[in-house]
Amino acid sequence: MLDDHVTLAHGAGGKASAALVDAVFVEAFRNPLLEPLGDGAAVALPGGDRMVMSTDSFVVSPRRFPGGSIGELAVNGTCNDVAMAGAVPSWISAAFVLEEGFPISELRTIVADMAAAAAAAGVQVVTGDTKVVPKGAADGLFVTTTGVGIIPDGRALSASSVRAGDKVLLSGSMGDHGMAVMLARGDLAIEADIASDTACVSPLVELLLAAAPSTRWLRDATRGGVGTVCNELAQACGLGVLLFEERLPVRPMVTGACELLGIDPLYVANEGKFVAVVAPQDAEAGLAALRSHPLGAEAAEVGQVVAEPAESVVLRTGFGGTRIVDMLVGDPLPRIC
Repeated sequence: MLDDHVTLAHGAGGKASAALVDAVFVEAFRNPLLEPLGDGAAVALPGGDRMVMSTDSFVVSPRRFPGGSIGELAVNGTCNDVAMAGAVPSWISAAFVLEEGFPISELRTIVADMAAAAAAAGVQVVTGDTKVVPKGAADGLFVTTTGVGIIPDGRALSASSVRAGDKVLLSGSMGDHGMAVMLARGDLAIEADIASDTACVSPLVELLLAAAPSTRWLRDATRGGVGTVCNELAQACGLGVLLFEERLPVRPMVTGACELLGIDPLYVANEGKFVAVVAPQDAEAGLAALRSHPLGAEAAEVGQVVAEPAESVVLRTGFGGTRIVDMLVGDPLPRIC
């Protein structure tokens, strides 16, 4: 950790974020449940049951964007983090930091969005907290949520179970959320019909796990996008990931917006998509299960786990060449979640 001050890059989910988490938070709180650094921690309960707990904060700007709002994002993002650890999300706590002068009418709308998203996801908001800070001390509204779910018996997901030859599945198109939020800010004078993909993917996860019981590992591709998620996988399992460029699903509007902005869609966030690693014999069945659900209609097998180069991600281009996909550096799209 070479930085003396926090920068926006420390919140982007890439190299700077990883350095900050490792040097400050892991160093202070180190324990066996924290060290895997997954989307949520799996905790053993008396009697043999296991639960997952996950916490996230939401600072997206603008608070409402095509396809969603900060309220929907807070519920869906937390449910997805719980689902990525193999649990079925059931309960959420919600804490609000409100700036003095924030309109009560807007607060009611955001809370209604959260309630509707929770009902759709089958979870209950069971506790929470509210704090108000002086005008100018926050940007209107920040939301922090904690999700809890129970892991069904016999289910275990971890990077340590990943093997060379395993297939990498992506549940849908890349970059929808990040581009939707970026264009909604109106600073770029770009008009494109792009909506956020924010959604609770727990039903999709359950379909996948039923059809592909050999599923090894899951991660939702939020900050840092698919490229960063695959790097996290490679580093966690000690193997490499080979991606095939022509198989990566990206909608034309997102591709066009990314080209105009000079951003690689591999690094643009989603809020309703995940990466899954499954054993080769279950890849076809798992892909079919994903495509059977509306949220997974554009799912694709996008790569495979390889022995070499270890702890690296390589993209095979449509021209037959290869290039390294590194961890995200910097923060091209701040405050998108």
